[in-house]
Amino acid sequence: MVRAGPLAVLLALAAPAAWAQQGPRDVVVVEGDAIPEPLATRPGDAARGRAIVANRSVGLCLLCHSGPIPEERFQGTLAPSLAGAGARWSVGQLRLRIVDGARLNPDTIMPPYYRTTGLRRVARTFEGKTILTAEQVEDVVAYLATLKE
Repeated sequence: MVRAGPLAVLLALAAPAAWAQQGPRDVVVVEGDAIPEPLATRPGDAARGRAIVANRSVGLCLLCHSGPIPEERFQGTLAPSLAGAGARWSVGQLRLRIVDGARLNPDTIMPPYYRTTGLRRVARTFEGKTILTAEQVEDVVAYLATLKE
């Protein structure tokens, strides 16, 4: 659903072929500092999201962030702690930060996990592909939303 209004901005994203099976949208509505609507048709799963955040081959979140995942050693200190993320930001705000944090902070070193346009130095095998799928973004958002302390 596309919402009209002065705060609504469309963020067009390239749609990989795999999306046709998964059902996410290829146009995302950004309202202010948030993406209020989910990217995927199924709700995010916090347990899967925690696994993505902890996985150093998928999300790479702990490369820069620290978080309440005590079994993972050597957590990052370059970015804010993920602890309390669900208390600091709404689900929509968390979603935008994962999709494309540069929309909020153009100087961020955090990669856009769900944007394929305007990128530089992308290996050919990754051109036109997002880092995370729509479902994975929703899983990470679901996990981060549980972090209230």
